[in-house]
Amino acid sequence: MDLTTIEAVLFDMDGTLVDSDAAVERAWRVWAHEHEADAAAVLAIAHGAPAERTVRIIRPDLDDAGVTAAAARQLELQYDDLSDVVATPGASGLLAALTLPWAVVTSADVRLAKARLGAAGIAAPVLVTVEDISAGKPHPEGYLRGAELLGVEPARCLVVEDAEVGVTAGRAAGATVAALKGVDGDIAIRDLHELADLLAL
Repeated sequence: MDLTTIEAVLFDMDGTLVDSDAAVERAWRVWAHEHEADAAAVLAIAHGAPAERTVRIIRPDLDDAGVTAAAARQLELQYDDLSDVVATPGASGLLAALTLPWAVVTSADVRLAKARLGAAGIAAPVLVTVEDISAGKPHPEGYLRGAELLGVEPARCLVVEDAEVGVTAGRAAGATVAALKGVDGDIAIRDLHELADLLAL
């Protein structure tokens, strides 16, 4: 695929720039136990999506206040669980060499995003969190907001994702999507080393 028209890159955070999968799963397993939910069912839908979306699917009996509280509890479990959070393979080199404007668009809140990016040694020039939008992934609002903040048309942005909900969001925004971990995107990449080669950095 021709990437010469790409003028900006919009990165997902967890699993894309930051290897936090173990921490994410630990938090959801604890949360699932507290809510007497099947942890496997929770983990099957939780990656890449806002906590509130997962809570609503797993606990449809909760009212809005209950969903908000349950989602807040799930995030609380993650804030200080940073011991094994690191940059993903190739992330540091890619970002150091990237000359295009870039942003991070995450389903995390700003506290968690800054904690994880900090643990991974990544300073995002532009950060869009779940608190900046009214609808999270798979809705395209986050990626549309990221493109807007960078001053680039969404169609000229490359979204980098590792989860189906994120790919859906990126495509709905009109962007080209590079996907990791075998997820079906417009471009399949093994890691961010490969993405650096594709962008001819």
